[in-house]
Amino acid sequence: MTRGTTNPNRLRRMDRWIAAVHGAELRRTTDPVAVDLGYGAAPWTAVELLHRLRTTAPRTRVVGVEIEPARVAAARPYAREGLVFRHGGFEVPVPGRPCLIRAANVLRQYEEGEVADVWVRLCARLSPADPATGSRGGLLVEGTCDEIGRRHVWVALGPEGPRTVTFATRLGSLDRPSDLAERLPKALIHRNVPGEPVYAFLRDFDRAWAAAAPYASYGARQRWIRTVRRLTADWPVTDGPARWRQGEVTVAWGALAPRA
Repeated sequence: MTRGTTNPNRLRRMDRWIAAVHGAELRRTTDPVAVDLGYGAAPWTAVELLHRLRTTAPRTRVVGVEIEPARVAAARPYAREGLVFRHGGFEVPVPGRPCLIRAANVLRQYEEGEVADVWVRLCARLSPADPATGSRGGLLVEGTCDEIGRRHVWVALGPEGPRTVTFATRLGSLDRPSDLAERLPKALIHRNVPGEPVYAFLRDFDRAWAAAAPYASYGARQRWIRTVRRLTADWPVTDGPARWRQGEVTVAWGALAPRA
C-alpha cells in the first residue's frame, strides 16, 4: 500500500501528455478502458483522468484500482458513468486488456530490482498491437512527481516494453533541469551517477540550460525551448516544440536505459 497522498491536479501534466500522445489510440479502440493503478487515499486522480481523457476520446472508461479495500470503499460514492473502483494490484482486475494503465507514484516504494518484473506483468495486460489497423497497442505510463505536480518524470511502455522517458515541469519552479533528478522513476533514480546514461543526459541538459541563459529575458519557456533544441544535437528527443512549450521533453528509452 502506498502512502496515499493524493492532491487534486497532482497528475495534470501526465494526463495532458497521455491525452495528446495516446488520444488517437483511445479513439481508435472499440472499448477504450484506462486504469488508474494505485490512485491513493482519495479518488481525485481517477476522476480527473476520466475528465481529461474524455476531452479527446469521449468513449473512454476509467477503472480506479487500489490494493487497500478501505480506500476502494471510500471511493465508491464517487463512481459515475464511465468510472468505477475495484480492489486489486498488479494483476489489474479488469475484463479484457486495457488500452491504458497509469501507475503514478506506485513503484517508488519498491526495490529497483523489482521494477522490471512489474513492468513485464503490467505490459502483458495491455491491449496488443495490431499492424492491420496501425495500432501500437496499449500504453503503460509509470513515473513519479512531487506533491503538487510541479515536477514529474515518467516512462512510457507498450506491449513490447519501454519506449520513452518524459521530463515535465512547471518552468517557473525550475532553477536548472537537473532539479528533476529527484523525481526520476525507480528504474532510473539510483542510476543518476557518473557512468550512467541518465547522469550524462542531465549533465548535458544543465549545460544546454546555461548556454541558453540569454533567452531568459524572453521568459522561462523560451529558454527551455532553446535548451531542448540544443539537446537534440546529441540526444534522441522524440517530440517537438508543441510539447516543449508545455515544459516537457521526451527522450527515447534506449538512450537513458541503465547499463547492465
